[in-house]
Amino acid sequence: MFTRISIHSVPVLDQQEALNFYVGKLGFEVSSDVDLGFMRWLTVALPSDPDRQLLLEVPGPPALSDEVAAQVRDLVTKGALGTAAILNTDDCQQTYETLRARGVEFTEEPTKQPYGIDCALRDPFGNHLRITQLADGPVEITDADIARWQGE
Repeated sequence: MFTRISIHSVPVLDQQEALNFYVGKLGFEVSSDVDLGFMRWLTVALPSDPDRQLLLEVPGPPALSDEVAAQVRDLVTKGALGTAAILNTDDCQQTYETLRARGVEFTEEPTKQPYGIDCALRDPFGNHLRITQLADGPVEITDADIARWQGE
């Protein structure tokens, strides 16, 4: 049956601005940039994982009607579409410091979690991204961890 996920769509409002962010600041590389006439097919990938790509897609036809595309764009800017991606790193603190020096604004600083260390940011359009340094070996998540994440 299925063998892997190769492309994940991330809604963006401006593809050039998305390139500046994902390539210029986060270190992705352009995988494909093709003018299909009815849309621009723009994918990026991490140099260490070129087979898993993000499609930086402007919501609109032919996939969505103009009315629905406007609603999706509004939801994107509000950050209401959930986490666009979780990016793994070997050193969350160093990655955070490097990206801050490049002008990336974070919504959460690196924090120790039961599963490792992670932090969070939004892209220029409102999409949530998390950066995670996974803990070595199996981890145990407690009821107290879950309650803390739920704000209890």
